Amino acid sequence: MEKVKGYIDHIIYQNRENGYAVISFVEEKEELICVGYFKNVEAGETLEIEGNYVEHPVYGLQMKAENFRVVPPDDIISMERYLSSGAIKGIGEALAKRIVKAFREDTFRIIEEEPERLSEIKGISERKAREIADQMIEKRDMREAFVFLQQYGISNTLAVKIYDRYGMGLYGIMKENPYRLAEDISGVGFKIADEIASKIGIHTDSDYRIRSGIMYVLLQGAGEGHTYLPFGLLAERTAMLLGLSEKAIEPQIQNLAMDKKLVIKLKGAEKCVYATSYYYAELKCARMLHDLNISMENDLLPSEEEKMDRTLTAMEEGQGLFLDELQRKAVKTSISHGLMILSGGPGTGKTTTINTIIRFFEAEGLDILLAAPTGRAAKRMTEATGFEAKTIHRLLEMNGAMEEGLNAKFERNEENPLEADVIIIDEMSMVDIHLFEALLSAVSVGTRLIMVGDRNQLPSVGPGQVLHDLIESGCFPVVMLEKIFRQAGESDIVVNAHKINDGERISFDNKSRDFFLLERNDANVIYKHMIQLIREKLPPYVDAGPYDIQVLTPMRKGALGVETLNGILQKYLNPPSSDKKEHQTGERLFREGDKVMQIKNNYQLTWEVRSRYGIPIDKGMGIFNGDMGVIKEIHENAQSLTVEYDEHRLVEYPFSTLDEIELAYAITIHKSQGSEYPAVILPLLSGPKMLFNRNLLYTAVTRAKKCVTILGSSKTVQEMIDNAKENRRYTGLNDRIKEIEGNFDE
Repeated sequence: MEKVKGYIDHIIYQNRENGYAVISFVEEKEELICVGYFKNVEAGETLEIEGNYVEHPVYGLQMKAENFRVVPPDDIISMERYLSSGAIKGIGEALAKRIVKAFREDTFRIIEEEPERLSEIKGISERKAREIADQMIEKRDMREAFVFLQQYGISNTLAVKIYDRYGMGLYGIMKENPYRLAEDISGVGFKIADEIASKIGIHTDSDYRIRSGIMYVLLQGAGEGHTYLPFGLLAERTAMLLGLSEKAIEPQIQNLAMDKKLVIKLKGAEKCVYATSYYYAELKCARMLHDLNISMENDLLPSEEEKMDRTLTAMEEGQGLFLDELQRKAVKTSISHGLMILSGGPGTGKTTTINTIIRFFEAEGLDILLAAPTGRAAKRMTEATGFEAKTIHRLLEMNGAMEEGLNAKFERNEENPLEADVIIIDEMSMVDIHLFEALLSAVSVGTRLIMVGDRNQLPSVGPGQVLHDLIESGCFPVVMLEKIFRQAGESDIVVNAHKINDGERISFDNKSRDFFLLERNDANVIYKHMIQLIREKLPPYVDAGPYDIQVLTPMRKGALGVETLNGILQKYLNPPSSDKKEHQTGERLFREGDKVMQIKNNYQLTWEVRSRYGIPIDKGMGIFNGDMGVIKEIHENAQSLTVEYDEHRLVEYPFSTLDEIELAYAITIHKSQGSEYPAVILPLLSGPKMLFNRNLLYTAVTRAKKCVTILGSSKTVQEMIDNAKENRRYTGLNDRIKEIEGNFDE
C-alpha cells in the first residue's frame, strides 16, 4: 500500500450520505485524483492517504484510498490555503492572507488559544473572532477523535457516527463501556463492539460484555423469527458466544430485567425472556384486538338476517356465482363482527369470498380499504378485486424521515387513524409483530378488520407468527375454507398443493398440464435443463418472459443454493457484453440488465418515476424486503447503480449500499412469500431436514400460477412431504391474547 501527503485542491464529486468522494489532491505540486470514502473533508485540508494506484479505463491513473487522516497544516502556505478554502465560515481568501501575514507560523495556536487577538485584524470583530475559534476547536476535536478511534481499527465512516452521537464524551464511553456502541449506533453490532473492547483491554467476563452479549443473542433470535427465547436457551447461546459458563450469564439476565431492558414471563414451568419492545408489542396487539373484536351477531333482528340473506342471494344471481356454505358463513361473519380471519388453501375461493364481502359493503355505502404486506401481493389483490390495494406501509403513510436504526414511523396511528369502515388485509401470514402493531394502532374501534391468509404458508420473515397465533388463540371468529372449486380442481398445482399439505403422495407421471417432475440426480445436468427451460421451453408455454420465470430453492449455500445458481444463471441469462457495464463488490458481480431483489426493508430509499424525457413525474420513499427489479444503469464515476422496480420506480443505490440487493434469478422459498409467478422451477436434490419440509414445499408450489417444474429427485420430494416438522418459533401473542380475554371474562 502506498502513502501520500498533500492537500485537497477541490472536490470533484461527493456523496453527502455515505461520504464517497472523488477529490483533486495535490502532492508536492503534482495533481492526483483520489477516490474513496472521505467523510467530512473539505477543500484546503491537508491529508495523509494510504491506498493503491489503479488505472481507470476512462479517467486514467487514480489512487483508491483505503485509509486517510487529516493532519494539521504545518507551514504558512498550508495554513493560508486551509483558511481560504471555505472550511472556516467567515474567512475568505483576502482575510486568510491578512491573518497569516500577521501571525505567521503561530496562526493556528493564536486562533485556538488567544482568539481575541484576531480582532487586531481589519474586518474581524470580537464576536467574529470567537466564532472562528469555535469552528477551529470543533474541527480540531473531531480530527483528534478520529485519530483516537483509528487506533482501534474504526473506519472514518463509523468514526463520524460515533462522534456525532457522543461528541467529546466518546473517550469515556470507549474506555469504560464500548458495548454501548452496539445499542446506540446503527451499523455497530455486538461483534464490532467486542473487537473494540478486546483492543481496549476490557475483561472477557465484564458485566458490560455479558449484558451486550445477551441483547445480541435476543436480536439474533428475532432474526430467526422469535419474539422471545426460553431462559435456558438464551443463557446457553450467550455462554457459547462469549466463551463463558452459563452460571456467569444467568445473573445478568435477571439484572437486565430489573433495568427493564428485558421482560421475563412464565409459560407453564418455562421462563420466557423478551427484549422489552417485543413483549410490549405483543401485549399492545392483544389489547387492541380485544377492543376491535365486537360482535353484533346477537343484536341482529330476524328481519335484518333475512335482508342479509336476500342481498347475498341477489348478488350471487347478479354475478353468476355460487357461494358454498363456508363462503356464505365468511361473508355473514364479516358483516356481524368487528374482526374476522379468513383462511384457506389455493382454489378454495378466498378471492370470490373477498369480492363478495367488498361488493356487499360497497352496496351499503361503506368506505373500504385494501392492503397487503408487499407490492407484489398488493398488485395481485388489485387485479383480483378490481379495487386499489396498497402495501400496508403505504396505507399507513410511512414517514421516510425516520431516524436511522429505528422502526418505521407512520402518519396513521392512534391519533390519526385510517378513515374507513372496512379494512381488508391479504397475505396475513407475511405480517410480523411490529407491522401488525402499527396496523392495529391505525384502526379505530368500530372499523371492521378482515384478515385473510393461508395458515399453512411459511410465517413472516420478521419476528412473530401473527396469523398462526390469532387462529390458535381461539378468541376470534375464524372461517377456514376447505372445498376446492371445480375450475381450480382442474389444476394439478392446486390439487398437489393440497395433497402436500395433507401429507399425501403426489403423482410424478408427468401427464399433467401444469405440474412436472424431471428426475435428475446430477447438479450439472440440472443447471443445463434449468437454463433450457427458462430460455426456450417455458416462456412460450406460459406466455411470459424469461425473467418472469422464477427459480426457487430452499437453501442459500450448496450446489443448488441461491448463491451458486445466481452465478450460473447470470452467466447464461445476462451474459457479459461490451455494451453492458459491470461492478464487482467483494465476490459479487452486478451487470446492467441483471434481475435483482431488495433483501431488507429500507424506509428511506427514495424512488421516482420518470417520463420518457427523463423528467420525474412521481416520487416516494421505501423499498421493501422481496421487491424485485432490473439494473438499468451502472454509474462508475458517481459510484452508484440504478434499479427499476415494479411500476417503473427507479432507485439509485450508492455502491456502499449494495449489500441491500442481490441477484434474483434464483431466490429462497422464504423470499417468495406473497408473490406469484407464471412458472416456478424447483431444483431439489438433498439438503438439511430442517429446511426440506412439507411447509416449505407447499409454499413453493403455491407460488406458481401456470406451471411448476421440479428438477431433481422424486424421493427427496416425497421425503419433504413426509417431513411435517416445522422450525419452532418462540412467540407469545397467543398467550397475551388469552391473558387479555381471560381478564375480561372473569
